[in-house]
Amino acid sequence: MLVTLKEILKLAEAKKNAIGCFNGPNLASMRAVIYAAEELNEPVVLTHAQLHEDMGLCKMDEVAPIMLYLADKAKVPVCVHLDHGTDLDYIKRGLDLGFTSVMFDGSALDYESNLANTSVIREISLRYGASLEAEVGSMGAREHGGGESLVNDENIYTDPESARDFAEATGIDALACAFGTVHGFYIKEPKLDFARLKKIHSLVKVPLVMHGGSGVSDDDYAKVIEYGIRKVNYYTYMAKAGAAAVAAMEPTKFYHDIEVAAMEGMKKDVMAAMKVFMRQGR
Repeated sequence: MLVTLKEILKLAEAKKNAIGCFNGPNLASMRAVIYAAEELNEPVVLTHAQLHEDMGLCKMDEVAPIMLYLADKAKVPVCVHLDHGTDLDYIKRGLDLGFTSVMFDGSALDYESNLANTSVIREISLRYGASLEAEVGSMGAREHGGGESLVNDENIYTDPESARDFAEATGIDALACAFGTVHGFYIKEPKLDFARLKKIHSLVKVPLVMHGGSGVSDDDYAKVIEYGIRKVNYYTYMAKAGAAAVAAMEPTKFYHDIEVAAMEGMKKDVMAAMKVFMRQGR
């Protein structure tokens, strides 16, 4: 069942839990996410990131029809989301392809430019009936190598008052905020600024999004969900689980066996993560 991000986040808010958002850079990962969600009978977000193309993975035009087909045929609500779009043309192309939700990543811009660009994309997304997520602050993804905790760098953290003003001015459906997580593997255990997140939650009236979800402890997940996180972006450990499943295989001569093993490994990891986001534990 294909739905928007705004719709799926209403389900999370009703249960006071979080929806998992998982990357789908290839068919095995897409199937892993959809099959995991169906087995748990829970909604899910399947996403393509603009960064995937920079990494030499599938292009948006190639994967969008497959993602949308799998989502439409799924037995559970599935949002097909374009993640970390950094330019208007790319996001517009995603909307033309049928993404039901897009994220504009203006974290590299100054506040006023981020607000202006997000407002433009808000007007465009409304014409398509699509949801919009935006970001204030930075999760320290690509520019920091995706691992080192940036807990001492106040410049990249989300300011609660700025977050409130930004959300109100742009009319976005969800806000990604920076409070101590980064993308990729953590070199050391992340130290999350729960007080900051709690303040943001008290001021911002739209659902909050946590990027860099891989590697966070179950206890910390429980706290961030309590403080308003309704969507968790998670991929690194999912991909790692797929690789581990392949490494554990008996010697094989057939690529399709490798793909199936990777899919099953990722599915198990996605299910474990979703149970934590649903507050059911591992």
